[in-house]
Amino acid sequence: MSDKNAALILDATDDAARVLPGRNEQRATRIVFFMAGFATAAWAALVPFAKYNTGVSDGTLGLLLLCLGGGALVAMPLTGALTARFGCRRVMVVSVLIFCAILPLLAVTHDARLLALALLLFGMGIGTTDCAMNVQAIIVEKAAPRPLMSGFHGFYSVGGIAGAGAMSGMMSLGLSAPAASLVTTLIVVALLLVCVRGFLRYANPQEGPAFAVPHGIVLLLGGICFVVFLAEGAVLDWSAVFLTEYRGLPEARGGLGFACFAATMTLGRLTGDRIVARLGQQRVVFAGALLAATGLLLTVVPASWVLSLAGYALIGLGCANIVPVMFSAIGRQTAMPQVLAVPAVTTLGYMGVLAGPASIGGIAHHSSLTTAFVVVAVAMAGVALVSRLVKV
Repeated sequence: MSDKNAALILDATDDAARVLPGRNEQRATRIVFFMAGFATAAWAALVPFAKYNTGVSDGTLGLLLLCLGGGALVAMPLTGALTARFGCRRVMVVSVLIFCAILPLLAVTHDARLLALALLLFGMGIGTTDCAMNVQAIIVEKAAPRPLMSGFHGFYSVGGIAGAGAMSGMMSLGLSAPAASLVTTLIVVALLLVCVRGFLRYANPQEGPAFAVPHGIVLLLGGICFVVFLAEGAVLDWSAVFLTEYRGLPEARGGLGFACFAATMTLGRLTGDRIVARLGQQRVVFAGALLAATGLLLTVVPASWVLSLAGYALIGLGCANIVPVMFSAIGRQTAMPQVLAVPAVTTLGYMGVLAGPASIGGIAHHSSLTTAFVVVAVAMAGVALVSRLVKV
């Protein structure tokens, strides 16, 4: 057999391997989405302990939380090239092991500078995993006879519920924060061993530029995503601090706020397609934004922690379908090519995640966390007002 024929056979074999993702890959993709949500929620429950261990103020804590987003922001643009070169499997295995190695350290670090470094590395691991698992999800969905993406992202929400609930449950039973975080890490590693064979050895090459300056309707869509992600970041990073310091909940139960948020968001996502089909996209965004604004205001009512938990539940339910509707609108708009609009809106949305913790920490430092949540509620009300402009 000639070298040319051998090369053709190898190319054909490689091409065949690239179109074979099936049930095993679908299961692995669901598990890795679960793992990412599980680990992120575990960190949310550790925020009060990190604040106590380092003795920092609300403002400084906000800057420390910014390190996590900064690490993710640094890693995300590189992930496309890494998966194209090394494949999804290698990239996800390394990135998952990175955030698994860092997570227990977040519960025991007493130096603010070391915590900043740890959060930077943790953010890089989470950010790389987030991008790589979405690369795999796109390939797996294309090979399937039916849509799968909503289900994949739903498992991220399920992981968030499980992570917050597991951390709160373990600490309520008497485990220390370091011990609970170590158990969480072992669970993630065990899940990685279960699903690693379903990770793809390859990835499609990156198409188009990673970023673009949005304009027109794309800028509006990105702005709405920015505000919604800012609200989600407020719950993720500050709900536990608010419940423990302003509502008197034990630190072991601080993760309940995020658990309520994640539970209703999951419910909203799982039923979202039917709700949008019945009510229409504009009504869903308008009602969802008002519901989230109401939830934010309910969390700061000086009554009881029960009302605060109800408020976090309303925020999750209200925010659940806003971003999916925005991404659906990206596919129909004509102001920018879709290949440019998607990364532009994604970047704007992630900037909300990045700016949220620090801006809320700054407001809390100069006023209070109550004032910070009210500001976010006003921003969500603004989303309701401009939602009627989304007519694509």
